[in-house]
Amino acid sequence: MKLFLGVDGGQSTTIAVIGDETGRVLGVGQGGPCDHAAASEGRARLERAVTESVSAACAQAGLDASVEFESACFGMSGGPDDKREILARLLRAKRWLVTTDADIALAGATATGQGILVIAGTGSIAIARNSEGKRARVGGWGYIFGDEAGAFDIVRQALRAALRMEEGWGPVTVLSQVLLEAAAARDANEVLHRFYEPDWPRDRVASLAPLVDEAAGGGDRVALEILNAAAQQLASLAGSVRQQLWKPDEAVDVVYSGGVFRSQRLLERFRLLVELEPGTRCGPPLHTAAEGALLTALTWR
Repeated sequence: MKLFLGVDGGQSTTIAVIGDETGRVLGVGQGGPCDHAAASEGRARLERAVTESVSAACAQAGLDASVEFESACFGMSGGPDDKREILARLLRAKRWLVTTDADIALAGATATGQGILVIAGTGSIAIARNSEGKRARVGGWGYIFGDEAGAFDIVRQALRAALRMEEGWGPVTVLSQVLLEAAAARDANEVLHRFYEPDWPRDRVASLAPLVDEAAGGGDRVALEILNAAAQQLASLAGSVRQQLWKPDEAVDVVYSGGVFRSQRLLERFRLLVELEPGTRCGPPLHTAAEGALLTALTWR
């Protein structure tokens, strides 16, 4: 039996999926984040995340961790360039493809692999491919210069609102107390400093985004404004790639993915804004990004 491997290496988690030549999933495993590998600490985190996820998938499939795969596809957050050599040392495969996490997510998002995919997890990006095979992407520039409306950015906006309130130049918001409790801090300034500490990496900060959604559900105007602005930014990403690859009235599938879209308030506004464009159909992905990596491994030559 020929075995194929798909890996989704994200900023928060790494998911490995093993399948046979028919596409049947045999095992799934999970590891930690593996977004950047430039420094020694990042390389160690990448190696640990991939090893853990693939080993867990092998265990579930009843395979030895030293198995050789017919083909392996890795979709990596932060880009593939600094990861190929590291990955090649971790496991055995006859054919390798190392690409971006957005590419594998789009591969699994629709039945044809065509359309627009907006991902809003820890960060954010929009990627698209049309029937002619032309591609476009918008966003995905990282937490310092981009990732608008990702979970980290939503929490960052909440902390900014809390700081403004504390200093007396922003409206009152429950987000201040919410963040104080979450970070076990005395004031918003202490929360700020906590979030710079090693104990609060980006994925942990991003994990607080649902608290903003809860505050919005409770009627907090500032929290609701943050979510509405995030929905608008994500819709703008989709609109930008649409303009690049499709004519105004062409039918286009827009797919949303990532933990940020668990907010029903944000999702409903995003869908409303996206579907203002005639011919646009908006919905969830058919498959996960890791399954998209497996599908790519099965079909890539």
